Amino acid sequence: MSGEREQRSKKVREDWIQIDALSCGTGWDERDLSRPQILVEDAYGSSHPGSFHLNSLAEEASIGVHQEGGKPANFHGTDICDGWAMLHDGMNYILLSREVLCDLVEVHGRVIPWDGLIVISSCDKSIPAHLMAVSRLNIPAIHVPGGSNRIGPNMGHSILIGDTATKMRQGKDVSKEIRNYKLTGCPGYGACQFMGTASTMQCMSEALGMAFPGSALSPASQFDIRRMARKAGRKVLDLSKRGIKPSDILTKAAFENAIKIHAAISGSTNVLLHIPAIAQELGIEIDAELFDRINHEVPYLANVQPSGEYTSELFWFAGSIPRIQIELREMLDLNVMTVTGKTLKENLEEIEREGFFQRGEGYLANYHLKREDVIHPRKKSKGFGSIAVLKGNIAPEGAVIKYSAVPSDMLTHEGPAKVFNKEEKALTAILSGEVEPGSVIVLRYEGPRGSGMPEILACTEALVTIPSLSNTAIVTDGRFSGATRGPCVGHVSPEAAIGGPISLVEDGDLIRIDIPNRVLSIVAVDNKRKNAGEIEALLVDRKKRWKPPLIKQPQGVLERYSRQATSAMKGAYLEK
Repeated sequence: MSGEREQRSKKVREDWIQIDALSCGTGWDERDLSRPQILVEDAYGSSHPGSFHLNSLAEEASIGVHQEGGKPANFHGTDICDGWAMLHDGMNYILLSREVLCDLVEVHGRVIPWDGLIVISSCDKSIPAHLMAVSRLNIPAIHVPGGSNRIGPNMGHSILIGDTATKMRQGKDVSKEIRNYKLTGCPGYGACQFMGTASTMQCMSEALGMAFPGSALSPASQFDIRRMARKAGRKVLDLSKRGIKPSDILTKAAFENAIKIHAAISGSTNVLLHIPAIAQELGIEIDAELFDRINHEVPYLANVQPSGEYTSELFWFAGSIPRIQIELREMLDLNVMTVTGKTLKENLEEIEREGFFQRGEGYLANYHLKREDVIHPRKKSKGFGSIAVLKGNIAPEGAVIKYSAVPSDMLTHEGPAKVFNKEEKALTAILSGEVEPGSVIVLRYEGPRGSGMPEILACTEALVTIPSLSNTAIVTDGRFSGATRGPCVGHVSPEAAIGGPISLVEDGDLIRIDIPNRVLSIVAVDNKRKNAGEIEALLVDRKKRWKPPLIKQPQGVLERYSRQATSAMKGAYLEK
């Protein structure tokens, strides 16, 4: 993996000279034609604050490419945000957008043999899409995370509106609160200020070794992130010369490292969709049991919302992923390769020397905080992990819950099922008082093949903001926002649309959620407790009478996704 490499496009350019004419038609000169050619791919667009600034990072990366004697070519593929799609059918297209964006980047990456690739993204679906694409293309590549938004007034941010939204739907006058939220919920650009899926996936990219140390969650309005983008432009040419590809970095050991970091930071449950989907592009299988096993072993360290107190910007000031890696270094494989061209061990030694942690602690001092307030030392951890995989007669293949965001008195719960086949109907029932406290809301036909696996945030926020429903749970084959709090079990598999047992649950069935023992099951019917064999026989009988509902998707990408998506427990990617 050393020495100069011949330009990969040289032969195709010589075979078809129109390629050079087309390049010159976009401003290249003759000297550019013979330089190493680097694809700079960003998710810039006006779709949401997480992507609105990415063109500026692409410009910095391009400068870095020029500085090292390469020629950048800028391509764009805008991602979309769950927030825009909430409570209407647009949400059905969010998860599948990961597949669409991945395919688009692959198309861009294969139109000509590029010498290297830089992908720039901030958020939920664009980061896994980019990492899937670079894995598929397997040319020297670096991911540049888009960083964090600013903190709003009173340490507020984009998700802290649940209580106000519930009051609004109940007919209360909260117009002033709503106006203030509109103007300050997203005071700048960058990813949301909590450990949601966007922030989590930035952390996962760095933990996998595909982004520079300390780059995840860097404040988008500071110059640190621009310097990292420019450095990526320079470094990708070095990776190209040395022949270091994503397959050299994204090994099984790297994925296990990332899952350990995920457990320590209480990352989003959506990572159980994205990490397996990235890994399968490289022929690596990551199953849910690996997440569950690791979460039994790894201490929970990050005091970050929604499971903790502080915002993601403060997490970055506290040392971010490098600090977590240092706390866990005895549990990690430090010999894995990274995009720096160095091992994780070498990266951590370098970042400790160069002052990254001292600068961050100085910023924290502005908030009268210490590093230990935001990232607990391992010896002071109060628990292990954050994610559990539950199984039982409702979810034979598994289901997922973030237990770090569940009140201690709800870690074990039994309640009667209240069944809905659509989120909007469940939300109406919650707000109108039709859902009894202590119930288990069963929300189904929301899996990948049912409706594209939408995010179930409106219902979960309603539950946690209505005090009388604090002991009420949700079980669904849909997915949750990374901001979800409370006893919310998702990804139930097999899903209802293909006849999974969740489709057979009836109103009144007594559901047991037992997180310590990893159980999700029906335990009683008609107020009579039954043993496992009796429940199994009952479900077999119900299955004989079950008829799949007619789910007609609009012609196009959603219809294709609903036919080809794999199980949520495998990653909900398109079957090959």
